[in-house]
Amino acid sequence: MESVNFIEWCLENLNYWTITLLMAIESSFIPFPSEIVIPPAAYKAAAGELNIFLVVFFGTFGALIGAIFNYYLGYYLGRPLIYKLAGSRFGRMMLLSPEQVQKAENYFIKNGAVSTFIGRLITVIRQLISIPAGMAKMKMSTFLIYTALGSALWNIILAAIGYYLHSFVPKDQLMEKVKVYNTEISLILLGIAAIVVGILIYKAVKSPEKLKETD
Repeated sequence: MESVNFIEWCLENLNYWTITLLMAIESSFIPFPSEIVIPPAAYKAAAGELNIFLVVFFGTFGALIGAIFNYYLGYYLGRPLIYKLAGSRFGRMMLLSPEQVQKAENYFIKNGAVSTFIGRLITVIRQLISIPAGMAKMKMSTFLIYTALGSALWNIILAAIGYYLHSFVPKDQLMEKVKVYNTEISLILLGIAAIVVGILIYKAVKSPEKLKETD
């Protein structure tokens, strides 16, 4: 209950520090939605209380902190222990499950680094994609670049929604509108991600055939 009250306090007192903190929590395996952080912060930026560019910057910085935590969790614990943790009572308390980890791992295996970028744009996968990256011991510089790019793109989208809604939506109706826009955008991004992954898989399958033709 105290943790819930703390999060509510952070949301009521949004500043660059609380944005960073909440986005770090969101980016870890705790399923805390970024949709209730960035749009309200951008809404405040449109009112002149915050800077929209700094909202995106600190939101992305916080997401990186949480992602790095998950990366090292996967890196040092390894696959067997991660799945054991996910299936444990502690894992359930942290709202983690073997099915969620498996989904993130399967997604990552398909395209590696690109999955890290695309995964940051997909709900549930976004919070967990860093774990299989750590399990696979992805190069840290590559991991940081793709994670930062994916997180920044997602935060820019959310910030644009919040900033735009300030012009005609009362504050007490903000989250309701954000939910509608977020659902539509998530479906669009999921479709784009599926197309990109499909193209990459197609190219990967075709490449060996071309090599055989040239031999």
